[in-house]
Amino acid sequence: MSIQQKISTKKVCLTIVSAIIIAGIAYGSLTFTQNKQTSENTTSVASSGDISNTPATPSQPAEQVPQPIIEVVSGKIGKGETASTLLNKWLSKAEVYRLASATDTTFRLTSLRRGRPYRVVTTDGEFTRFEYEIDNDKYLSVAKIDNGYDAELKDIEYDVITERVNGTISSNLYEALAAAGEKAALAARIGDIFGWEIDFIRDIRKNDNFTVVVEKRFRDGKFQSYGKILAARFMNQGNAYEGYYLKDNNGFTQYYTAEGKNLRRAFLKAPLSFTRISSKYSNRRLHPILKTYRPHHGIDYAAPRGTPVSAIGNGKVIKIARSRGAGKYVKIRHSNGYESAYLHLNRFARGLKVDKKVKQGQTIAYVGSTGLSTGPHLDFRMKKNGKYINPTRAINPRAPKATKEQLVLLKEKVKLLHPEETPVQVAESKV
Repeated sequence: MSIQQKISTKKVCLTIVSAIIIAGIAYGSLTFTQNKQTSENTTSVASSGDISNTPATPSQPAEQVPQPIIEVVSGKIGKGETASTLLNKWLSKAEVYRLASATDTTFRLTSLRRGRPYRVVTTDGEFTRFEYEIDNDKYLSVAKIDNGYDAELKDIEYDVITERVNGTISSNLYEALAAAGEKAALAARIGDIFGWEIDFIRDIRKNDNFTVVVEKRFRDGKFQSYGKILAARFMNQGNAYEGYYLKDNNGFTQYYTAEGKNLRRAFLKAPLSFTRISSKYSNRRLHPILKTYRPHHGIDYAAPRGTPVSAIGNGKVIKIARSRGAGKYVKIRHSNGYESAYLHLNRFARGLKVDKKVKQGQTIAYVGSTGLSTGPHLDFRMKKNGKYINPTRAINPRAPKATKEQLVLLKEKVKLLHPEETPVQVAESKV
């Protein structure tokens, strides 16, 4: 090999070796940079608290605040039970007295009735609240506060479902409703609505039918009672009678026809359930005690002492008093110039006051024998424009008809019974 060829060979070898060295240096630099970046990333993550190369110090568990233990003791008022016997497990006699005193203006605890539900709520074993269901609409709540007890009446909450109930008479209204899966209480409600139009003892015929749109009230998924009957229709002997629920200007429940006539009469036929009339209305009667002839402008209903006396119509109490002759008595002013009076009473209903509004059928007093009386009875009297009238012969007008504003509401109510048609022409109500 010539010298020139050897030199060329050496140059090629040197070139290859240089390339290898340069590639090695470049690879080493790249690896160092990647390792540095990885180290920086790890440090950053560690500093953020997600990953740490140092042993973690175990965190101390947060101290838990104990939750109060709330318990509810529920039941029904038993025979002979009182507020004291119900609450003596949690309250002293003095505290029960303070609690009872706080209810005087809402509902007296002396009026607890056997069979009504109650609840006692405690927190960590200490008395918190007492609840008592007065009826199906209201309950009394007495809560413990810093300076004593706070009592208030509250509405019972229900889940309300509105349903349409239909039935056909085969024997009587009660059996027809039972066949439809309903309670007897609904029959009484229907009777109250149409009682002035239909005699449900004598007028009912086979194949008469009815439709009722009624609210049903549930608690905890169980049926409790019927709410408002929003609309009702009864076909009796081919005649259709309809009634629609509205409140009048005094807040009383009324049922009107689609044309606005009130289905209710102004007065009950009698202020109590009685067995006999012991003395009739007369302008000249021998007084059983005074032994003189004098007018008796009333009707005496013989009844046991304590029999409830009902207001014959909606009105306002204008007098609660006692006199030598009439004994304890109540006077009520009604619309259209009518007044009613109830004499010889044993006692007045709780809460009855002058100027208080009462509704038809509401208990206002109880039969007694106070004043000039030979025995328990009710002396019932009526006036028209200040003059005495014979209650048995008094014209019993319909209660006031619907106002113009109510007629607008009635148009919507009619759709409850006739959702897809023009309101039907119903039978003329009996006079």
